[in-house]
Amino acid sequence: MNRSNGLYLIIGALVVAVVGLGAYVYREESKPQGVELRIGENGVSVEEN
Repeated sequence: MNRSNGLYLIIGALVVAVVGLGAYVYREESKPQGVELRIGENGVSVEEN
């Protein structure tokens, strides 16, 4: 592997990391705020976001 291919590999990995982090942050920020109510086998659980 020559130097140019290694540079492309590093840049590609950085682009993938930035896109993944952006998607994670967007998903976390778009969650609804407030109270979450779950009804399941263990009964009722209430979580405040």
